[in-house]
Amino acid sequence: MTTRRHLGLIAAAASLMAAAPMATIFESWTWLVQCAIAVVMIGGAGMLVRTLRAPGWLHPIAMIGALLLALTWMFPSGGELFAVLPTPATIGHFGSLFAQSAQDVHAYGVPVPDGDALLFITVLGIGSVAVVIDVLTVTLRRPALAGLPMLAIYSVPVAIYVDGVPAVPFVIGAVGYLWLLMADNVDRVRRFGRRFTGDGRDVDVWEPSPLAAAGRRLALAGVAVAVLIPLAIPGMTSGLLSNLSGAGVGGNGLGTGPGQVNLFAALSGQLNQSEVTEMLRVTTDDPNPAYLRIGVADEISEEGFANRPPSGRPASVRALPDPREDPEIRSTGVTHEPYQATVEVTGNFNMALLPTYAVPVRMDDVDDTWAYDRTAQIVFSGRSRARGMTYDFEYVRSSYTPGALRRSQPLPADDDLRQRATAVPAVPEVSALVTELTAGADSDYDRVRAIYDHFSRENGFTYSLATEGGTASQDIVNFLDNKVGFCQQYAAAMAWLVREADIPARVAFGFTNGSRRLENTYTLTNLNLHAWTEVYFDGIGWVPFDPTPAANVPGSVRSEWAPDLDAPEGDDPAAAPTVGPSVAPSVAPLPESGPGNVDPGQEGAASASDGSAGPTWLWWTLAGVATLIALLAVPQARRGAVRRRRLSHTLGPVPAAVPAGAGAGGTGRDMVVTGADVGPAREHAHAAWSELVDTMVDLRVAVDRSETPRATALRLIATGSVHDGAADAVRLLGQAEERARYARQPMQGHALVDALGLTRAALAAGATRRTRLLARLLPPSVLVRWRDQIAEGYGQVFDVVERWRHTALRFSPRRLLANRLGR
Repeated sequence: MTTRRHLGLIAAAASLMAAAPMATIFESWTWLVQCAIAVVMIGGAGMLVRTLRAPGWLHPIAMIGALLLALTWMFPSGGELFAVLPTPATIGHFGSLFAQSAQDVHAYGVPVPDGDALLFITVLGIGSVAVVIDVLTVTLRRPALAGLPMLAIYSVPVAIYVDGVPAVPFVIGAVGYLWLLMADNVDRVRRFGRRFTGDGRDVDVWEPSPLAAAGRRLALAGVAVAVLIPLAIPGMTSGLLSNLSGAGVGGNGLGTGPGQVNLFAALSGQLNQSEVTEMLRVTTDDPNPAYLRIGVADEISEEGFANRPPSGRPASVRALPDPREDPEIRSTGVTHEPYQATVEVTGNFNMALLPTYAVPVRMDDVDDTWAYDRTAQIVFSGRSRARGMTYDFEYVRSSYTPGALRRSQPLPADDDLRQRATAVPAVPEVSALVTELTAGADSDYDRVRAIYDHFSRENGFTYSLATEGGTASQDIVNFLDNKVGFCQQYAAAMAWLVREADIPARVAFGFTNGSRRLENTYTLTNLNLHAWTEVYFDGIGWVPFDPTPAANVPGSVRSEWAPDLDAPEGDDPAAAPTVGPSVAPSVAPLPESGPGNVDPGQEGAASASDGSAGPTWLWWTLAGVATLIALLAVPQARRGAVRRRRLSHTLGPVPAAVPAGAGAGGTGRDMVVTGADVGPAREHAHAAWSELVDTMVDLRVAVDRSETPRATALRLIATGSVHDGAADAVRLLGQAEERARYARQPMQGHALVDALGLTRAALAAGATRRTRLLARLLPPSVLVRWRDQIAEGYGQVFDVVERWRHTALRFSPRRLLANRLGR
């Protein structure tokens, strides 16, 4: 018993060590303290019931009860008895915490703050795993199987931590697992008695041995290999090498901080999407709205553009930065027009970013979980998502004349924005192209226009979906050489070239104008997602330039300072200084066919949104419950089928019979069968007796296979299991089976079925309600028979494998060579 308590303590410690990867999810260590309390209570409950020598089935019940008490103590609802005993109100509170945890999982980015819902689900999960590990290790003595629940804990952060779980938590969990295996094997060795050393000393304590040392070295080597192989082999992990080297801007499109989403990854990968889905409905008093923005990518490396983690002030503050009041943004030829807009998220757009026009100056109907990043000019959240939201905002749309942009002077060389937004990896091909394009340009605007004008059909640039969507340096070089790409390549290439010209630039993401439903209401679909370039001009701000061919972008907007390069000569938008769409918003219904040759960046909404349209967990739960019910019904169905088959044999045609007389041991009702009817009579008797034996097994009545049928019947009568009419019935069944086994002339009992019914009813009346329920739902006779069949099948497979092994050994090269040398 002391050894079992010792293993229980090690199982509890291993459970906490296996939970080490959860440290990568939470901001603080509250989860560890609460999980330690729960595991200690579970381990204490297990040690208590083992000290009291309680039956094995009570051990997991006691530990589950301890887990329930721990959860009640740490997450009370206020309606507990004596502050620790759960009540129906407590269970309801747990259900609400469980539901809230599902929402928090989608609302928060890692690392998450301490919240009751997430802490509750963590303590519940770790505690449940601790119960399973204790049962497997101490009760069932199968510690190797404990690795499965420990691996389940490790899979949680691996599934949601996009930057890769560090190696240290994995090593801690692996050491806990090895400790568990070692402790169990030490205990198994000690069961053989005292150990002896080489000099004859008896040893009753742990003492290192060469075999044990070799095992420990192999275990440590295995852990080291498991950690180092993913670091050394490219493609096996996406995060460990990046974490160690500081690289890896690409990511997988989900981001790790509040509002941080890899927008390039969100827009790519949907080139073959054929379904058009509505995402937003926008109502605005702007007669010619520009693009609806959701984010920017303003950091660059050899791997391409990436978006930095946003930061800012709460967007619920009534007054946001207004460019009309900024003294640094005042220039002749620049106009600022205020407008109102209402956005309704109607589809699967589920980012932690809110789409807004241009520069919002006031947000309504948003709570404090949303913040505004003034630098990026985006609204983001670390806790909420946009799905299902409806919000109003006031924004300022700015228009510029080419003259105003041309008068803007370059930023000082030591300006932080210039240094940050012009940094670009050295690419000789890009540098040579920029030098060639900007030769002779006198202002920043002229240099930007020279680069912008380069992306025209006249220079060989075309639009195509069948291209790769990367923005790394080599991808940009390939695009500039091949001159075939889509929106994110055009936007990233122009931003890279503008930065190479020492002018601040970034890539913006959002929606083009959608289909006009009403006079001032637009419907935006996944086909309206788009990427473009924004360039910073001192004294003016960030100015949009869209180098993607306008004919391929539904709802594209062109302007006086960035006209449509491929438009016919008669359609020059430079006549008006305001922004206007070069392709008028369509009033037709949403397209029903595939995107054809439209902007794949617009199609990429599915990557940026949550594809689930409803609570699928409910259907999975119902399917799981139905499957469980079906599996539980299989033994009962099998038992019923066997009973019906036996009764059909017993109720078969009655063979011809003659009176047996007293010498036959009959009772006057017995008949002796002769002739050709002997075979069916034996089958009838065997079927009735087999059904009686299975009934005894189901109802937990002792069955002695060495007893004769008559002895079994007399034992049932003597123990009081059957009495009165049932006693005569069991005598008849025993007599029929006895003659079927041993007599030349078996007996045909006319009342075997009735006798079987009386006997089964009497046995059931003497059993407990629980036994009768288990006999009906999970009949032991069927389970025992299946167990024996599985064991027999395993034995047959083992025999076949052994024969194959011996056959292979006969032709072993070593054996053949030894035989030849022996000659």
